[in-house]
Amino acid sequence: MVARSTPAPATPQPALKPALKLRMRVTVGDVIAIGPGKIALLEALDATGSITAAAKSLDMSYRRAWLLIDETNRALKQPAVATAAGGAKGGGSALTDSGRALISLYRQIEETALQACKPEIKQLLKLLDS
Repeated sequence: MVARSTPAPATPQPALKPALKLRMRVTVGDVIAIGPGKIALLEALDATGSITAAAKSLDMSYRRAWLLIDETNRALKQPAVATAAGGAKGGGSALTDSGRALISLYRQIEETALQACKPEIKQLLKLLDS
């Protein structure tokens, strides 16, 4: 007969505190022109300097990232991302002034909305069992 060891008692997990996250989207018909995923991708592109690196940092395929950037550029009056085709020296991508303005405005709207709703958010979070 083989002796079985008893599993170690589980260590208590710290209590998780509820947090509210706004997920703002701007749609044109059925298309999400601007949303949290596209903003995160633009921020990653700005940080990494390439669509490939930005996609990898978000666990996204290059194709998916390229399609999201293309969709965003088509939705805007001025493109958010400027790209150069690859070649002997390779291509490149960079945020435009319009892209930087888009990120800034999106984050400002998020923060303004959170601050404006702060009392209601506090009441809402009190309703949760935590």
